[in-house]
Amino acid sequence: MSKFQMILTGIFIILAVGGVIIFSAYKGSSGDAVTVVIWGTIPEATFSEVVQATSLYQSKEFKIEYKQKNVTEFDTDFVEALASGRGPDIFMLPSDKMLKHRNKIFPIPYNVFTQRQFKDYFIEGTEIYMAPEGTLAFPIWTDPLVMYWNRTIFTEAKLTQPPKYWDEFHNLAKLITKKDGALNIQRSAVAFGEFSNISNAKAIILNLVMQAGNPVAVWNGLNVSSVFADSSGGVVMPAEAAVNFYTEFGNPAKSSYSWNRSLSASRDYFLSGDLGIYFGFASEISNLQLKNPNLNFDVSEVPTERESKYYVSFANFQGLAITKATKVPAAAFSVISILSGKDGVKAFSEALNLPPTRRDLLDFKPTDAYMSVFYDSAIRAKTWLDPEPTESNTIFKNMIESITSGRSRTGEAVLKAHRELTNLLSKYAISQ
Repeated sequence: MSKFQMILTGIFIILAVGGVIIFSAYKGSSGDAVTVVIWGTIPEATFSEVVQATSLYQSKEFKIEYKQKNVTEFDTDFVEALASGRGPDIFMLPSDKMLKHRNKIFPIPYNVFTQRQFKDYFIEGTEIYMAPEGTLAFPIWTDPLVMYWNRTIFTEAKLTQPPKYWDEFHNLAKLITKKDGALNIQRSAVAFGEFSNISNAKAIILNLVMQAGNPVAVWNGLNVSSVFADSSGGVVMPAEAAVNFYTEFGNPAKSSYSWNRSLSASRDYFLSGDLGIYFGFASEISNLQLKNPNLNFDVSEVPTERESKYYVSFANFQGLAITKATKVPAAAFSVISILSGKDGVKAFSEALNLPPTRRDLLDFKPTDAYMSVFYDSAIRAKTWLDPEPTESNTIFKNMIESITSGRSRTGEAVLKAHRELTNLLSKYAISQ
């Protein structure tokens, strides 16, 4: 066995013998409160609201010290702090950073918090945090991809409803997109076909691929393998079919032509009132309203394929993980259990205006028109095992641009992206 496996096995044996006892060691203690340091990227005032809604507020067992960190500097600060022994006991772990930070996380063994418990408490998409060695984080909120649509544009085109199925987009492009004699786009139905000037392009492409039945990457023992080029027994790779659909709207030779790389960023184009449909995350709604209070828009779930069995809304999840460097693992476990409990997750949801991760909370539908859509999207929310978000973004960007520039056929570009994802995943592999 490798050194890592020996250490990991040793930890599991210790926890198997005294798992529940170890992780509840501080409960009921009559001594001094245990200080637990948490790092995150949300404002301190917001985190304080959440704490006040749980049993951690004025607790005699735990003293919570929360430190807000800048999103862009978090990874660097985190690594440096751990190296110098100043790291946190708990940190907020976005789902797309899970593999990147996996070697810094203290996994919660399944004899302490079982797989059955996780699946009963949390929605299916959050199972991304369930690694072979144990649970890497407890999920606390969901940020699903949704479809924002301009009601004024739809009314002008005499359309009463937003599309529910992807095949409706071809006709939608003909009805909404406006071009001059030189094929310059003056108004667009949807921002598909390019990458650099399409906000959330990677998420949109992944949503299409996952709806086609391809999970993009899967666990293979202790490691993760790319299945992006998997044919699933069909003639055409699901990823190839999805990418073909996406790039069609950037092809001037197609009747569905609606977008090109000369246009401004899709988010800005939507805010200017010249884009019929914008795919963005639920967390973007407040900023959209702030940037253009007069924009007449609504929100719907991401469309699906007709008669599809893969109901997927791509999402980003946020979880709470325990660091390997913590000196108070039992206290850290108790704290994340409380924060990911019903009161804690509800407080996060209300403070951030994002849907919760717990099944028992999603049973209650909000009356707010937007939040009701966000809740429904959260139920079908899924993500993928992203090895490193910045580098994988470059892989998908190169794939799309090689197709739209004519350098590669779609199948060739998908195969190349698959090979590059395989190489990227190998950087985070564990010796088996």
